[in-house]
Amino acid sequence: MTDEQRYEAGMAVRRQVLGDAHVDRAVAGTDEFTTDFQDLITRYAWGEIWTRDGLDRRTRSCVTLAVLATLHHDEELAMHVRAALRNGLTPDEVGEVLLQVAVYAGVPAANRAFKVAQETLRQEAQ
Repeated sequence: MTDEQRYEAGMAVRRQVLGDAHVDRAVAGTDEFTTDFQDLITRYAWGEIWTRDGLDRRTRSCVTLAVLATLHHDEELAMHVRAALRNGLTPDEVGEVLLQVAVYAGVPAANRAFKVAQETLRQEAQ
């Protein structure tokens, strides 16, 4: 695949997982300083990894939630809680992932992640 094909495939998956509104905001906020970064994440994260056949999107969402919760990346976690719902996870399944985080990454990480997820799920339910 060429870089352009990876970008196009990545943008398609990115839009499916995160939603057009989110991606449109990210693209609209791109300027000369952030263009290369937006290109990188679209080609690499979305075009190389999220397009692979080895894991389905639900599983990728579970892994992503666990890693983001563990690393305390709250804004990205909120974004990926919404993505997980788009990928078919239920709020209960999001909670199960965060319980798993509590055991393997620590209660403080899970506590923080539950707060982020709870607020995000509340917003999504409105």
